[in-house]
Amino acid sequence: MTNARPTTSHRRRHVARKPLAAGLGAVGVLAGAWYATATPTTTTTAAAPQLAAVTNTTVNLAAKFPYLSAGYNNTREWTRTTTAVAPNGTLRVAWPASDGVHVTPLTAAGKRSGADTVVKGAKEVGGLVAHNDGFALLTRVFDTNKWKETAAALIRYKNGTQAFRTKLTGTASHDTAPLLDGQLTWNGTKYGTYFVVHGAGGFADGHFGDKLSYVSAKGAKLTGGWSWGCSHNEGIALHAETTGAFTSLCFDDWRSGLFVSTGIGAPDNAPAVQREQCWAGYCGGTFAGRTGDLVKSSTGRYATAFASRGAASAAKNPADASGRGWTVKPKTSTHQVTVAFLKNRNTPAGKPVHLTSAAGTENVNVHIAPYGKDRLLVSWESLKNAKCSAGTCTGTFTGTHLRLIDWNGAFKTADKVVQARISGDIATLKDGTLTWAYAPVTPSYASALTGASPTTTTLKIARLKP
Repeated sequence: MTNARPTTSHRRRHVARKPLAAGLGAVGVLAGAWYATATPTTTTTAAAPQLAAVTNTTVNLAAKFPYLSAGYNNTREWTRTTTAVAPNGTLRVAWPASDGVHVTPLTAAGKRSGADTVVKGAKEVGGLVAHNDGFALLTRVFDTNKWKETAAALIRYKNGTQAFRTKLTGTASHDTAPLLDGQLTWNGTKYGTYFVVHGAGGFADGHFGDKLSYVSAKGAKLTGGWSWGCSHNEGIALHAETTGAFTSLCFDDWRSGLFVSTGIGAPDNAPAVQREQCWAGYCGGTFAGRTGDLVKSSTGRYATAFASRGAASAAKNPADASGRGWTVKPKTSTHQVTVAFLKNRNTPAGKPVHLTSAAGTENVNVHIAPYGKDRLLVSWESLKNAKCSAGTCTGTFTGTHLRLIDWNGAFKTADKVVQARISGDIATLKDGTLTWAYAPVTPSYASALTGASPTTTTLKIARLKP
């Protein structure tokens, strides 16, 4: 476990990143655009396998879904939706509204199969697990504390009725959860909940870190995990394991980079996946709502994808008496699509692979998912003519890109630009079909989101079958 920072001068800034629930239910207007097509670093042959077409189903919503959120520097980000598949093949989609988080039941084909379950008082979709009889949701709920902030909570519903509501932060543990940027996973026996925390007393008072808690099938807190890990955590990834610690990654802004935190909470000697300049907003975006995810192969390897500016140089900061601070000079001004591999749950494998390289092109909203038996689907959105300041960029949106790679990072297809967006977690069905929910609107991000989010009353359910 790492210690909190000795001062509060680098607190996570609420003015820079607002809680996801801000402005829910209000209507705003989009204007402008950003993003651009990147030049492939490898060519493909005519015999290369081609991606199937993405198909869509429309689902009408019972409330208005505010589909944009203000990120660092008020950059426009998709409000996270999470799609999860139950063991019986049915789907659940979680999305926030003004009256709480809605969980919409769907058939395996992506059609509505019943009324929404509305989790009252819930403020954010931090992760979703679908069960045959319902779901479990990682979210934020009202709490009483010195900062007047919400608490993290795991809420389980069975057959339309709340089975348990377990708070994961509180007065006893000296922490709150004003935002989660979280992940929720399930191994058939227990849940893993990984999320951002704000110290509210104790050694970490006023600082931001992360917390991993395990919870039983009946809602009881279990041993394991940690109370304070990456500080500050700018991005979280988590993969459930049958035994032992769940595999986890975090973006740490103080030590500047993407680290393996599996079982250790990312102390100062945590394995580095990639050094990055990671001050608030400078990393490529938070897992899993805006970048990355963590995929496991049948042989036990792992892959993650993220938007990276790389490192021209990286060294410990001599001005930091603690010895934990790092100074990283980025290699590029814009973020490039990057894939990194782990040979097991604790050990990075080789150097990260860059899938894009075009200068002046910003790449955001990076995702990765398994595609068939031996390939990976990587998705991102691009902006051309990017103009960057304080780690965030604006530009002209040119499309959502899909590309297949293998487990070495080699291209298996050229980019395919599609109309579908990927704005949160992707579910993998038993036959390998990938499915996800997204707002049916065209991205437009030339200016900051300074007002309320626009809303939609429909979602598209996308399907991509290998």
